Amino acid sequence: MTAIETETDTTRVMGPAAMATALILASGSLIRAQLLRGAGLDFSIETAPVDEAEIRIALQAEGASAGDTAIVLAEAKALRVSRKRPGALVIGCDQMLDCNGVWFEKPGDRDHARAHLQALRGRDHTLSSGIVVARDGQRIWHHLSTARLSVRPLSEAFIEAYLDAAGEAVLNSVGAYQLEGLGAQLFSRIEGDYFTILGLPLLPLLDFLRLQGVLKR
Repeated sequence: MTAIETETDTTRVMGPAAMATALILASGSLIRAQLLRGAGLDFSIETAPVDEAEIRIALQAEGASAGDTAIVLAEAKALRVSRKRPGALVIGCDQMLDCNGVWFEKPGDRDHARAHLQALRGRDHTLSSGIVVARDGQRIWHHLSTARLSVRPLSEAFIEAYLDAAGEAVLNSVGAYQLEGLGAQLFSRIEGDYFTILGLPLLPLLDFLRLQGVLKR
C-alpha cells in the first residue's frame, strides 16, 4: 500500500521499492503525482516558487513559441529545486495552451473557467507539455510533446452544468477541463498522446529513467 509521509515542505511518496537515486517532482500537480505513482516510481514532491507569469510575458514578447515557453518554465522549476538537492534527479513540468496565438493560463475562479470554455468552444487549440530533468543545478534531459484538441460547440446550458458538476477541479487545468473525467465531454476530436494532455509526457520520461538506472530495463 502506498503511504504518504509529510516532512516540512516535502511530501515523501513511498512506492514498492526504495531507489538509490533520489527522485523529486518539482510540481504540486495532483495528476502528475498520480501518473508517476501509478507507474511505480518512488519520489518526493517539492514545489518550486517561480514567477511563471513574468517568464511567459517576457518570452511571448520575444516571439518564443508556446512549446519553447513550456520547456523554459519546466527548467526553471527543476533547477530551483535541483540547486538545493545535490545528486537528486529533479523533474520539472509545464504545460502551455495556445489557441490561434492566444496563450491561456489556469483559471482563477469559476468566472474565468467559464470564459475559457466560451473562448475555446468550436475551435482547435494545442497543448504543449514540456518536461525537464535536472541534477546538481544543471539540465540533463528534456522533452516536449504537443497535442491538438478540438472543442465541440458548447451551449451555455452545458457549460454551466459542466462547471456545476466538475466543481473546483476545473481550476487545476489550463483549459478548465480534465480529460480523465467529465472533461472528455468537451471534445469532438483529439490528436496526440493522452499523457501529454494530462501535463506529463510519461513514456519518454520512463525511457530516460531506465537509462539512468532508476528503473529496470
